[in-house]
Amino acid sequence: MITKVLVANRGEIARRVFATCRRLGIGAVAVYTDPDVDAPHVAEADARVRLEGTNAYLDAAQIIAAAQASGADAVHPGYGFLSENADFAKAVIDAGLTWIGPPVAAVASMGSKIEAKKMMAAAGVPVLDELDPTTVTDAQLPVLVKASAGGGGRGMRVVSDLAELSGQVDAAQREAQSAFGDPTVFCERYLPTGHHVEVQVLADQHGTVWAVGERECSIQRRHQKIIEEAPSPLVERVAGMRERLFDAARLAAAAIGYTGAGTVEFLADDEGEFYFLEMNTRLQVEHPVTELTTGLDLVELQLAVADGERLGPQPPLARGHSIEARIYAEDPAKNWQPQAGRLHQFEVPGVTTTFGLISDTGIRLDSGIDGQATVSIHYDPMLAKVISYAPTRRRAAQVLAAALAGARLHGIRTNRDLLVNVLRHQGFLDGATDTAFFDTHGLPDLARPLAGDRATRLSVVAAALADSAHNRAGARVLGEIPSGWRNVVSGNQVKSYSAGEQEHQVSYRVTRDGVVLPDDPGVTVLSARPDQVVLADTGVATAFSVSRYGTEVFVDSPLGPVALTVVPRFPEPGSAVEKGSLLAPMPGAVIRLGAALGDTVTLGQPLVWLEAMKMEHTITAPADGVVTQLEVSVGQQVDVGTVLARVENPDTGEGDT
Repeated sequence: MITKVLVANRGEIARRVFATCRRLGIGAVAVYTDPDVDAPHVAEADARVRLEGTNAYLDAAQIIAAAQASGADAVHPGYGFLSENADFAKAVIDAGLTWIGPPVAAVASMGSKIEAKKMMAAAGVPVLDELDPTTVTDAQLPVLVKASAGGGGRGMRVVSDLAELSGQVDAAQREAQSAFGDPTVFCERYLPTGHHVEVQVLADQHGTVWAVGERECSIQRRHQKIIEEAPSPLVERVAGMRERLFDAARLAAAAIGYTGAGTVEFLADDEGEFYFLEMNTRLQVEHPVTELTTGLDLVELQLAVADGERLGPQPPLARGHSIEARIYAEDPAKNWQPQAGRLHQFEVPGVTTTFGLISDTGIRLDSGIDGQATVSIHYDPMLAKVISYAPTRRRAAQVLAAALAGARLHGIRTNRDLLVNVLRHQGFLDGATDTAFFDTHGLPDLARPLAGDRATRLSVVAAALADSAHNRAGARVLGEIPSGWRNVVSGNQVKSYSAGEQEHQVSYRVTRDGVVLPDDPGVTVLSARPDQVVLADTGVATAFSVSRYGTEVFVDSPLGPVALTVVPRFPEPGSAVEKGSLLAPMPGAVIRLGAALGDTVTLGQPLVWLEAMKMEHTITAPADGVVTQLEVSVGQQVDVGTVLARVENPDTGEGDT
């Protein structure tokens, strides 16, 4: 019997496995690298072992040594990293440890998407034909370049122009090598619109194979899922599709002698025809929606199967609806740029459970962070998963959107506003979800801030008044006298803030009758404390919660969250950036340069490639011009805001942004 489990992973999935282990009385061992030394998964484990190097989650030898040193008798791989690496699975077993996963042969057969497609085709499962990148023709475009090992959108590129194929293949290979240690890629026909539908399977060592339920994961960015749900709206409305899907998934699992938990992924069209994409021989990120709709603890079942226990003849029937939203540290409005840095506060209201099951309408939180965190450039930018359960799909979307909108996310930018806008979009509520959702409905609109112009203005007013109250509270002399009060008429007090690209000024004057806002007629100040301001706008009162961290100010209210930056009255000399300068949008490593000093470049031409969070990010020329500054070299680590280069207009001698 398994008594102590080492989780060969980090963050949210490590905490998820630990939660089940604690409930079952099983010991938990964490491994960690230096960037994760203060991570919650490390603190929550019964024992913890440091790994050498930031890429050590891919170091099988170190992980197995850690398991042996800690007295663990089993290894759970989580997802990502080495979770679908057959050599790692074999090494775990050879070391005398229990591998909480499928047989090595099954991992190997599905570990290569190229070989997996051949096996599935031979077994009678419908597949999309594999294409050799070196022989793709114009007639076969568009194609999708995919990494043969791993998943999560790493090493994937859509190519519509044959001239771009070679470069995109090279980039996909670099990403695949960085994320999975295997640069192999292949191509397949790309369907611009479709439905990503997957089936959760579970099989024991005695021949029983369950198709536990299906999930739809069509809301994606960069070919990575951000909203998943069970059951699938497409499957719900196409008669007979669920039975065909389940039959194909069971056939796929049986064909490779599968045991444990796994997921068979399909691409489907609107008529319910589907094609095998891949089989993930591990637990999926989105497994909570299946747990909440079936009442099963999939990690507990993984442990049971690894211990040789039998499954029942049939899985429980699904009931209700569950939706998961992944919160990422990224900026959707800027091509999904990952964000690294300090998260000052993270709090989701009304959470029913963490990592657990829900019997009625509620919210589950699966998070790799607690309250505060520093988001590293070394790992995936996912912060947490917020999952709803309700009797109906619309109610599940409603309660999830409300929880996300009310979350306190102070610090680096996230995709929270986008998630809420999608969940409240009529197309999503109608079940019209496909992989082209962002193209169909417009990313700029879906990525817009939850707080509109009026809400933003009121939030800025609240920030100014809260800061004034904060300054008064900290005053050493006469702090009880309202700031700006005079016994004769005086000028207005002025504070300035930036909200995104806009700058706001707030003028206010303290009188015997209260605070006067000369630029904001119709707004009445009901109360103003350092942490909360209550304003009445045309008679409707709203409370604004204000939090400050240096020059960053975050205002939360029912009107929507607003992030502000204090504009200093007297900027530091030399703090302005020259026009035409290209700034690093995130911390990362320079892996490639597309131009040299003095080169003539054109608008949109790639100039610098950065690697951060296991993905490549391209920095392009802001206009036609000449590279007059090149401040970085290949291999150099840069911080966010670092000047990388400057492009100057040769006719005017000025930079052009």
